Amino acid sequence: MNTFDRHIYRSLLGLALATLATGTLVYHIVEKLSWLDAYYFSVITLSTVGYGDITPHTKFGKLFTTFYIFIGVGIITTFITATMRRRAAKMQAQQNNKTQSD
Repeated sequence: MNTFDRHIYRSLLGLALATLATGTLVYHIVEKLSWLDAYYFSVITLSTVGYGDITPHTKFGKLFTTFYIFIGVGIITTFITATMRRRAAKMQAQQNNKTQSD
């Protein structure tokens, strides 16, 4: 993996964590959820699971959630895709090294 790819991966990791932290903070402040519930709601929202056990009740919370889904799902999906590609490249390199040594 070259330096540019490593930089992009780290940037995506930071962006994914910042997105999750932003949602947690907003839901804690606006929706008055505990830190754990705010984090939980952020995760189930961004993973598109949406159990429905916690829902936003304020107008701002509902508006924020719609934008959070549109932006956050894209960020999380991009990060997961990058992680899987990175893992596949490492496995391919290991396979190539094993084949060359045989």
